[in-house]
Amino acid sequence: MEIITSVLPYILLLLSALILSYPLKLKKQKKQLKRNAKLPPGSMGWPYIGETIQLYSQDPNIFFATKQKRYGEIFKTHILGCPCVMLASPEAARFVLVTHAHLFKPTYPKSKEKMIGPNALFFHQGEYHTRIRKLVQSSLYPEAIRKKVADIEAVAVSALESWAAGDRKVINTFHEMKKFSFEVGVLSIFGHLDEYYKQKLKDNYCIVDKGYNSFPTKIPGTAYHKAILARERLGEVLGEIMRERKEKRVVDKDMLGQFMSFELEDDQGRGSSREDKVAADNVIGVLFAAQDTTASVLTWIFKYLHDDPKLLEAVKAEQMAIFKMNGGGKRPLTWAQTRNMPLTNKVILESLRMASIISFTFREAVVDVEYKGYLIPKGWKVMPLFRNIHHNPEFFPDPHIFDPSRFEVAPKPNTFMPFGSGVHSCPGNELAKLEILILIHHLITKFRWEIVGTQSGIQYGPFPVPQHGLPIRIWKDSSGEVQDGCL
Repeated sequence: MEIITSVLPYILLLLSALILSYPLKLKKQKKQLKRNAKLPPGSMGWPYIGETIQLYSQDPNIFFATKQKRYGEIFKTHILGCPCVMLASPEAARFVLVTHAHLFKPTYPKSKEKMIGPNALFFHQGEYHTRIRKLVQSSLYPEAIRKKVADIEAVAVSALESWAAGDRKVINTFHEMKKFSFEVGVLSIFGHLDEYYKQKLKDNYCIVDKGYNSFPTKIPGTAYHKAILARERLGEVLGEIMRERKEKRVVDKDMLGQFMSFELEDDQGRGSSREDKVAADNVIGVLFAAQDTTASVLTWIFKYLHDDPKLLEAVKAEQMAIFKMNGGGKRPLTWAQTRNMPLTNKVILESLRMASIISFTFREAVVDVEYKGYLIPKGWKVMPLFRNIHHNPEFFPDPHIFDPSRFEVAPKPNTFMPFGSGVHSCPGNELAKLEILILIHHLITKFRWEIVGTQSGIQYGPFPVPQHGLPIRIWKDSSGEVQDGCL
């Protein structure tokens, strides 16, 4: 109920602010729906409020699963002022995200678009999106990130050492994983950034992060207003970094360097200011994409390994073989070694399936679309439900059991989409897996940990993580070779 208590006041404020617009919106929708086509089954709930309260007063996954059980794999609802069509089958997800992606555009609340920046690639489609995506991917392909193994390893070792410092202090796993993922994100974008700039980025990014999911209001002192001001300062910091590079005539091949060489085809001689905004918006977008999702998966892996001693022993055996090959950890990990961790990789895949950090994605129909005899009206939101697919026993037997061995055989097409699918899938998935593999290697070969307090429950903020961010104690393994992994 903790997340419900924190979110509900914002929902009520939103609904009360928008309720006055309902009559006009209802009239528009009724006019729009005067067709002979058939809408999907489902419930639209109360006027304007729809089923928002039902969604946020319980585990969202229970809400979606209950709807699917009652109405089938395609159903309608109405949440946060928007009529929506939910899709819970692999075929439907592929229809929206891949084969007919041109009929659906990415959609986000305007408040979030303003927070990150309107030029960020995930707010766009078409040629501009294609160009920006290629640019981002050029810094995140395996050929590029393989050169960063040693740098990521240094970040991972430093983080683990700091968590284990002191007299077995309790740390919030999720919060610490966010810090780790942020450091790796900065490394992938800027390379070795000056500490002065890194700290300024971190200070302001933390404020933006706290206000990202808050109620959007211009009232001074609110989390959202503070975040908007911090976002402006982030843009200024990035501008300073770019100006310094230009003055020093530094031409780096990192992601920021790629953006600085980017030219808009329609800029018509307006100078570099617009390109700088494109760079700033996309750098901040990549930082957002690189942090919470990876941190959430890492937090779940800590819990899943802790809860399954036999699995932990097997993963430990795999990692200790590499550890010994490297002279007891005296030599660094290599790219080839990170590609040869089959069991650990299956643990990551199963964690992605079980936790389903990205439970669904938003699209909006740009025209009236017919799918399997149902009408998806223009302007309606469309939500492929990844978690429902990942937890469907037809594709994953005993879906609520953590079983990495299920990935010894490749999943059926379009049944496993932890990073999305199609042209808007996550371009940083290889970097995320690399940093997870490196951290797990050093965690299991050199440290032990235990969960503190309750070991059950999930909180949403908005991504699912274990209750209270999974408080743990972590310490160095004094034996020189881990014996039990954790208590």
